[in-house]
Amino acid sequence: MKKLLIMCGTGVATSTVVTGKMKEWLKEKGLENEVKLYQSKVADEVNKIDDYDVVVTTTVVPDKIKDKVIMGIPLLTGIGADAMYQEIEAKLKE
Repeated sequence: MKKLLIMCGTGVATSTVVTGKMKEWLKEKGLENEVKLYQSKVADEVNKIDDYDVVVTTTVVPDKIKDKVIMGIPLLTGIGADAMYQEIEAKLKE
């Protein structure tokens, strides 16, 4: 099972919105039984980022993990969401 982390600054507000959208998307793709979702705040996950297959964030992350993180702002704005979903799907298939 793949592990997908969704994180924001506090682990409460925007990550909750994105988690809901990811659940819907995973169900539409038939992946809901292949991916376990986690939700947290950046400060709690910086040193554990390699524990996850995919990481989506709605906030700024430290430079040392930027290359491992997908920016989730498109799920809040709707702009660029399709491309973001494609990137997530590609990483889930790795």
